[in-house]
Amino acid sequence: MIFGRSIKAANAKKRDEHAGRAAETSAAMLLRLKGYRILARRFQGRRGEIDLIARRGSVLAFVEVKRRPTITAAAESIGPRQQARIAAAAEEFVAQHPRLASLGIRFDAILVMPGKLPRHMADAWRPS
Repeated sequence: MIFGRSIKAANAKKRDEHAGRAAETSAAMLLRLKGYRILARRFQGRRGEIDLIARRGSVLAFVEVKRRPTITAAAESIGPRQQARIAAAAEEFVAQHPRLASLGIRFDAILVMPGKLPRHMADAWRPS
């Protein structure tokens, strides 16, 4: 029985990872349609990860993508600790790409719900 549970857990994890990647792909397509250029996907810094980094004009957007059953659940899942990790990773990204340092920085969220279009929330939060 224990072995059976671990197989189920592994399958659930793979399914969740696949759904998360699909949500990120949908989010990237939405941003492209809105005129953004995707600079990075799944940026991994020492202090955090950023799902998407996009640029449109003089704005550099660090985007967190959340897939949940409802928009409320998706929005509430981006807590202060995660926001701080994303902000720290954003600092690392800009330090690695100094030519982007003059751009305005913004933290966005794209909320993905099954069967609905993704919702882009520009300037979803500001680091404290």
